[in-house]
Amino acid sequence: MLQSFEDRSDPSQVAARVEALRSAIAGHGLEGYLVPRADEHQGEYVPRSAERLLWLTGFSGSAGMAAVLRQKAAIFVDGRYTVQARGQVDTTVIDVLQVPEAKLTEWLGANAPKGGRIGYDPRLHTIAAVEALERVLAEKGLTLVAVAGNLVDAVWPDRPSPPLGAVVPHPDALAGRSAADKIADLRATLAKAGEDAVVLTNPDSIAWLLNIRGADVPRTPFALSFVIAPCDGRPQWFVAAGKVGDNIRGHVAAVADVRPPEALDEALVALGAAKSCVRLDPDWTARDFLDRLTAAGATVSRAGDPCLLPKARKNEAELAGARAAHRRDARAVIRFLAWLDREAPKGGLDEIAAAMKLEEMRHETGALLDLSFETISAAGPHAALPHYRVSRKSCLPITPGSVYLVDSGGQYRDGTTDITRTIAVGQVPEEARERFTLVLKGMIAVSTLRFPVGTRGSDVDPFARRALWARGFDFDHGTGHGIGSYLSVHEGPQRIARTGSVPLEPGMIVSNEPGYYREGAYGIRIENLLVVTKPEVPAGGERAMMGFETLTLAPIDRAMMVPELMSDEEVAWLDDYHRWVMSEIGPELDGADHAFLERATRPLHSGA
Repeated sequence: MLQSFEDRSDPSQVAARVEALRSAIAGHGLEGYLVPRADEHQGEYVPRSAERLLWLTGFSGSAGMAAVLRQKAAIFVDGRYTVQARGQVDTTVIDVLQVPEAKLTEWLGANAPKGGRIGYDPRLHTIAAVEALERVLAEKGLTLVAVAGNLVDAVWPDRPSPPLGAVVPHPDALAGRSAADKIADLRATLAKAGEDAVVLTNPDSIAWLLNIRGADVPRTPFALSFVIAPCDGRPQWFVAAGKVGDNIRGHVAAVADVRPPEALDEALVALGAAKSCVRLDPDWTARDFLDRLTAAGATVSRAGDPCLLPKARKNEAELAGARAAHRRDARAVIRFLAWLDREAPKGGLDEIAAAMKLEEMRHETGALLDLSFETISAAGPHAALPHYRVSRKSCLPITPGSVYLVDSGGQYRDGTTDITRTIAVGQVPEEARERFTLVLKGMIAVSTLRFPVGTRGSDVDPFARRALWARGFDFDHGTGHGIGSYLSVHEGPQRIARTGSVPLEPGMIVSNEPGYYREGAYGIRIENLLVVTKPEVPAGGERAMMGFETLTLAPIDRAMMVPELMSDEEVAWLDDYHRWVMSEIGPELDGADHAFLERATRPLHSGA
């Protein structure tokens, strides 16, 4: 099994660990210290050696920030994680605060004495984040201080060693372009901007640029490393030797120089000595790089990672791979839903048993390389936690009469999948069915949307919420995120959210996953993945419009719907979608699985 279901959160250790950190804070003449979830690469997933926030606070979510002062401490999380954090953190030691309502700067201003020095590790905070903090804290009479060496590491006695996952080539046939072509485009971008080099710190970008994949962190196949790519000359890839075998060394050596991580500082100094203009993405790059380059004499150009948009715009080979991966994944998911339909009403299943069965069915494809994230297998009240992770300690039974939510995905060599379905186990409360239908209406609204060139994710987001808003409901997460091509399941820069400022472009893959969560009772989310289509002028229209192609193939539970709340157009979309699922996947199933899919994809008004 790829999932262990271990509970690594231990609130009983929090008080002692916070006190140890406070001793280190005092020893450095500081009033406080910031502990982010991020590592040196600012990724969503971090290796165990970088799980400082988890070790200190017990919180295991993928986003958060702790602030520890000499007398008080708080952890700041968003709405996805508030309930989870309260259950994992010793709240007698650390206050749990929800952003954006609670603000780190306001809390520090209210709780740290004027003139206080707040320490941070400049390797773990981005340029933009540090500069924003510096400005606001200065107004409050506080100073942000970069500290050499991480203070959590100093008091973490059994900190794991950094990972040495093997790097493998990613075939050009799946990438759709050679690394040499991508590097040539990157050089052209730098030349046009008048920049001499770029420092890449995002492992996704490095994996995409060099056509490699790795195994340093769970669920995302990249290698933790850095690249300096010049406008003229060969890129330098700074990576631990233990990750690079002869096969990958030869693969990369054709386009880049492979160097040890210890050589990175020397290379940065050389850029400074040459008075180079170096591009750094302020939203992705650690402040440490800015400090080291400027100290060495380089000029820093603040501009976006030049790999992000080309990586997000999937080419035809990547889209073909995504479609193939989704068809393969669909067969496993539908077989799982058929098994759940047979077994769950009997009682006896629990969250772990369901997650294990779904993973087993993905393994039976013969192509699964990893999960794309920890399966969210959530029964009853746990479904109200958007990023719930089941453990042996938290595992609940899947009981008849309850709502069960499963959000999962697979990593395949040709693509990354992510799908959520919410299932009625027997007869569920009418209220849950009503809320499900409102969520479904929003999901259909996004799926059917046509929109002009230049439309941003923030423009699309309200369509997913309109039906919920009309009844006085909402959800506290974005509607959708970008997805990589056998890379990160959460890939930017595009997103469908209030914060989605990047225009959607053809070839981008996004999720469409509105939800509704009633704390302590149940949760609902429905998720398909979509590809942004090329602009075309609709029949009889005047302007070219883009739209979405659906990738995900799996039935949406008809038992959760209140058809009377749906328009004729919404019912028609659902019936068409189900016909498509049946026509594509039905021939690959037999016996009870085929019979289940026939029932699950019947027209909505045809009865049970």
